[in-house]
Amino acid sequence: MKIVVIGGTGLIGSRVVTRLREQGHEPLAASPASGVNTLTGQGLAQALQRAAVVVDVSNSPSFDAEASLKFFETATRNLLEAEAAAGVKHHVALSVVATDRLLESGYFRAKLAQERRIQQGPIPYSIVHATQFFEFVSSIAEFSTVGDAVRLPPVLIQPMAADDVARAVASVALEAPLNDIVEVAGPDEMRIDALVRRGLEASHDPRRVVADPEALYFGVHVSERTLLPERNARFAKTTFEQWLSRQAA
Repeated sequence: MKIVVIGGTGLIGSRVVTRLREQGHEPLAASPASGVNTLTGQGLAQALQRAAVVVDVSNSPSFDAEASLKFFETATRNLLEAEAAAGVKHHVALSVVATDRLLESGYFRAKLAQERRIQQGPIPYSIVHATQFFEFVSSIAEFSTVGDAVRLPPVLIQPMAADDVARAVASVALEAPLNDIVEVAGPDEMRIDALVRRGLEASHDPRRVVADPEALYFGVHVSERTLLPERNARFAKTTFEQWLSRQAA
């Protein structure tokens, strides 16, 4: 079965492509580098020929509110129109757990707009909401650094490995369309300050992590359980300690 993976050369997309190929399918890694641009529509019609499923794991190149809204709305509209013309039967999109609870952020408002366009569109769909990736712990630290300290709200998070995100996305792509959202998360709840502290320790980063109830998460006020899955989530098996060990190896 031909499956087009939009953003197929990125962190998640490349892993989705590998997993689908290992299972005997015909994945096409589509990205601007391969001549497929969802923002302009370039190359979409050709890439989607014979495709049964399209998986969209692409991301806005900017977190700016206006730029991200333009990207997600335009790219998703172009993609759905091309899918309808090509007879695609299933649209799978990767999004974020708690998107609808993080609307202080223009980026998450843009992600919600993307989801609504998919839900109102002509193609049967599945939206995968994933929790934060282990791979982005350093990015969380960078965004939250003030002076020599990393200031984070002591709230719960249930992060997961990028490999497990890709496994979940590939699995959903091979199922019948849900016409709904499915949440995926890591095996363990932990406080975000503890997660980042452990990650910095493992990389020998000397910055202090401060649990600050007034701190923001990527510019958003969050409460104790804002970042946790709410629905009947699917849970991955890789723990943070296992992931750290693999990175060290």
